[in-house]
Amino acid sequence: MKMVIAAIACALLVLFAIAGSSYGSYTVTHLNTTVTLNKNTSAQVTEVLTVFVSNSSVNQYETNRIALNLTLSTWQGFIGPLLVQHIINPKSGVYNFKYLPGPLVPQYNGGVAKLIMSYYVNNVTSVKQTAPREFVYSFNKNVFNFEHATSGEVLPANTTLTIILPAGSQISAIYPIPDAPVANFTSGYSNTTQFSWFDGEPLSKFTLVFIMRESLTAEVTGFFTGVYNALGVFSYIIIAAMIAGLIAYAYAKSR
Repeated sequence: MKMVIAAIACALLVLFAIAGSSYGSYTVTHLNTTVTLNKNTSAQVTEVLTVFVSNSSVNQYETNRIALNLTLSTWQGFIGPLLVQHIINPKSGVYNFKYLPGPLVPQYNGGVAKLIMSYYVNNVTSVKQTAPREFVYSFNKNVFNFEHATSGEVLPANTTLTIILPAGSQISAIYPIPDAPVANFTSGYSNTTQFSWFDGEPLSKFTLVFIMRESLTAEVTGFFTGVYNALGVFSYIIIAAMIAGLIAYAYAKSR
């Protein structure tokens, strides 16, 4: 009988020890991924995770936030698999990565914080010149790194994906239809350069094609910039020779 009582007592001690342990509790309530496309086919990505931190983890979060030696993988151990780059080129990765855990805003039973990741990705789009001063850009859907379902890649719950096109872009094709903004009945997405999709949207057949048209001034500037990048200071000599040749030709024609 004494042995049974002793065994029960030991079991209770173990249970109390487990109950008294403090485990981190973090819940991601929303993910906002914003992709700003550049003309050179790269993109700047900003991801904001809104996280609820329970009372038992408030002190841990505050300590981790000011720590200087914690890596992203360490933070992933606290937050979970959603703390990852969702736009990534498998061939080149990301660069200029920055991670900023925001201040904790107290709430009932804990607090809310925003975790911000900012980075750049190459070859998010491809570009093809289809006419003088006209360029067609196509989004590379292989850079998506979201949830995989049986039907293919989808935006997970409580997620917003926003893509911002370069100024002056004109949409040629887009799928799935953005959740925001709503297309105008007559003009479609004319003069619209920012589009958002919400959780549940399928990405396996994602399509985004847009057209950019350069002005004549931009084309001339781009030409001389390309010449300079290729030839360096010798480009000035070539340009001077061309100008001298034009002057000589004009002078000869006038005589």
